[in-house]
Amino acid sequence: MNVKHGLSSLLGRFVVIATLALNFQAATPAVAKSAPMVIVALGDSLTAGYNLALDDAFPVKLEAALRKRGYDVRIHNAGVSGDTSSGALSRLDWALPAKADGVIVELGANDALRGTDPQTTREGLDRLLSKLAERNLDVLVAGMLAPPNMGREYAEAFNAIFPELAKQRGTLLYPFFLDGVAANPGLNLGDGMHPNAKGVDVIVERILPFVEKLIGRIKARRARS
Repeated sequence: MNVKHGLSSLLGRFVVIATLALNFQAATPAVAKSAPMVIVALGDSLTAGYNLALDDAFPVKLEAALRKRGYDVRIHNAGVSGDTSSGALSRLDWALPAKADGVIVELGANDALRGTDPQTTREGLDRLLSKLAERNLDVLVAGMLAPPNMGREYAEAFNAIFPELAKQRGTLLYPFFLDGVAANPGLNLGDGMHPNAKGVDVIVERILPFVEKLIGRIKARRARS
C-alpha cells in the first residue's frame, strides 16, 4: 500500500465527515428556550369566566397582565362553574397539568351559597392543600367571604377558614378574591354575583402583587432543586 496515498485517502474521509457534521449542526434548530412557568387557576365560575367572552376570563387577563410585566408565565384555566371545595378535590388529579408549577386556589363561594357546613368546607380545602403539597406545588389561596344573609355565626366560621388554612399550610393568601368588586353593580353581571369584564380587570389588578409573590416562590424552589 502506498503510504502517501493511504494518508491522503484518510484525510479526505475526515474532511467529508467533518463537513457532514457541520452541515448537520447548521440544519439543527437552536435549543428551545425553557418552557414557560405554568400556574393553574383552580376554581369555580369566578375563575372559569361565567358568561364572559373567552378573552375576558380571569386566567386569560391575569396571564396578559403578567406578560406585560415581563413574566414568561402561562395561566391554565381549571375553573368549573358551580364547583365546591369537595368538587374540586374530587377532580384535582386530572385538573392539574403534569408540568404545573403553582396553583391559585379560588374556591368556597358555592359552599357558602349552599349553606355548606363550614367544617366540611374547611376539611375539603385542607385535603386539597395537602395534595398540592404532596406534589411540591407552590400555592396562593384566594379567600372568600360568606354572603351577609348567612348570618354572623356562619360568616365568622366560614371567613376564618382561608387565613387559618393558609397559615397552617404555609401558603400565600389573598384575603378576598372579589375585593373591590363584590356588591358593585358596575363591576358585576346582572346576577350581581359574577364579575363583568371590568370587574375582572379590578380583580387582576389587585391580586397581581400576590401572584408575583407566588412566582417568586416558584423561582426560589426551582433554584434549590
